[in-house]
Amino acid sequence: MFAPHSPSATDILGANLTASGDHLLGTDPLGRDIYSRLLYGARLSLLGPAIVVCAATLFGTSLAIASAWWGGRLDRVIARGVDVLFAFPALLVAILAVAIFGHGLWAPVVALAIAYTPYLARVVRTVAVRERSLPYIDALHLAGLSGWRICTRHILPNVLPMVRAQATIGFGSALVDLAGISFLGLGVQAPDAEWGLMVSDGRSALLNGYPMESISAGFMIIVTVVAFNVLGERLAQRSEVDR
Repeated sequence: MFAPHSPSATDILGANLTASGDHLLGTDPLGRDIYSRLLYGARLSLLGPAIVVCAATLFGTSLAIASAWWGGRLDRVIARGVDVLFAFPALLVAILAVAIFGHGLWAPVVALAIAYTPYLARVVRTVAVRERSLPYIDALHLAGLSGWRICTRHILPNVLPMVRAQATIGFGSALVDLAGISFLGLGVQAPDAEWGLMVSDGRSALLNGYPMESISAGFMIIVTVVAFNVLGERLAQRSEVDR
């Protein structure tokens, strides 16, 4: 709707143009409109972190509530599994996944979803254990409600504010990790538009005095990450106040 040009349309004669009315941010070394590629690049740049956060939130919250509710041996097994996952840096896991399954968006997304799960699970488990120990949970249990219903209808809604806060903060971290993978040439591949890939593609033009591609894509990454981090911190503060 807002992109004036196709993100993949090349024009060698129009390479490295400065900003103008037709090209708001100029063109890259292949003559592609930087503004259009920046807008289209938001699709993959935001889709990947969204999938990572949704998957990590689903699995992490499920593990945390199960661990808090059942406790005992299951809690210890989940805790040890989370500790093992903590030993592997998220970016390293993503790079290993790319080395095994090949370049593209999905291999690092799946790897990061697995790597981010323990971070969310540990925070949510702390809140869920505190909720599990409250007297109203025992009252519900004595009233004959099943564990599944208590967890889904009472514990889960009360931990959701913290889940939202952690997921929002995790979105920014996932965006940076995926952009870094694309910057290294291991994620999204040309001619697709993606912010990390645009930062990498613009390096040669940057050295030749045409910095707009790298700067604009890097600026979008920074602004988006800061925005989600600020939002996540506000949500976390609000969840604590509500409690």
